[in-house]
Amino acid sequence: MPKLSGNKGEWSEIYAFLRLLEVKKLYAADAELNKKDDMFYNIINIIRSEPIGNLEFRINRVDDTISVVKTDDNNILLTLPCSEFKNAADVLYQEIICTTASAFELPDTEEFLDILKIGVLKAKSTDKADIRIKIHDINTGYETVQGFSIKSRLGSPSTLVNAGKTTNFIFEVTGNINDDVMNEFNTCSKKFKNKFDVLNSNYCDIKYNSMENGIFESNLQLIDGDLPKICAYMLKEYYSSGVNTVKNSLESLGLHNPIGYDLSKGHPFYEYKFKKFLAECALGMLPSKVWDGTADATGGYIIVREDGEVLCYHLFNRNEFETYLINNTKFETASTSRHEFGSIYKDNGRYYLKLNLQVRFIK
Repeated sequence: MPKLSGNKGEWSEIYAFLRLLEVKKLYAADAELNKKDDMFYNIINIIRSEPIGNLEFRINRVDDTISVVKTDDNNILLTLPCSEFKNAADVLYQEIICTTASAFELPDTEEFLDILKIGVLKAKSTDKADIRIKIHDINTGYETVQGFSIKSRLGSPSTLVNAGKTTNFIFEVTGNINDDVMNEFNTCSKKFKNKFDVLNSNYCDIKYNSMENGIFESNLQLIDGDLPKICAYMLKEYYSSGVNTVKNSLESLGLHNPIGYDLSKGHPFYEYKFKKFLAECALGMLPSKVWDGTADATGGYIIVREDGEVLCYHLFNRNEFETYLINNTKFETASTSRHEFGSIYKDNGRYYLKLNLQVRFIK
């Protein structure tokens, strides 16, 4: 098999896989990512798609072993004690937290993965479900295969909404805008706050016009018709004033109420709509792909905590999951040259500015 190399997030997917097989339970987390000892789902097996075919890692609770089964012919390839999965998870955790490399190989872990017939580190990039688990719900008695997205806090914070030309929002520049102001803006400091100071000093402003990608715009509108405007207002404040956490941005929206909702009765319009957007991004929606409202990660979200604990936000406790997303995400500036945004340009005598949406976990 070819050597496996990955970053901390990719190796964390393997870590979660090994640790869950050892623990045999998927524990839930509260909104602050604390373990809820009284809420868990018993794991029956974990299913992986590998170069040799689909494999089922079946937990045998009677003798505390795990069998690797090739599902197309139900052939048992091997059976190992659970203790070997614990040892492998312990070693991998230490290797992940101790390395400083951006991408790395782990020969000891790879040797164990070879035994298990595992030849890839992570799921396909088009698949939001990083791991598929057959769980037993003690509340309903049902056994179902559910997909979970995995995020790790062992390395650098991961992105929730990846930047691309698809995530550019187009604003029209209004006020006393002319070629001189455009050139001053475009040649100003790389800091966007300084660029917006140029607009303010020349009595200019920006007004949301449209999105560069119609698919992403329609995806947002499917969740809520006002979402493109809400995202645009949050982007404008982020780039012009530096308010970068989602929580602070939503608090500012509630104060300024740019869309004009009736807030007198206490309805959290902005927070409700935006957290639905974050949750759908986490569970299946991709900006460049037509989305029909179906979650690919049908189970929910698995998070590898800094101490190695593997916890989940199941869709049964979606409220806590959405609160976690609101409290733990921020806006970030991606490459302006790569994604072609951040400079004023003219089109049919009017002036426009593209701002890019990228959302990253705080930690």
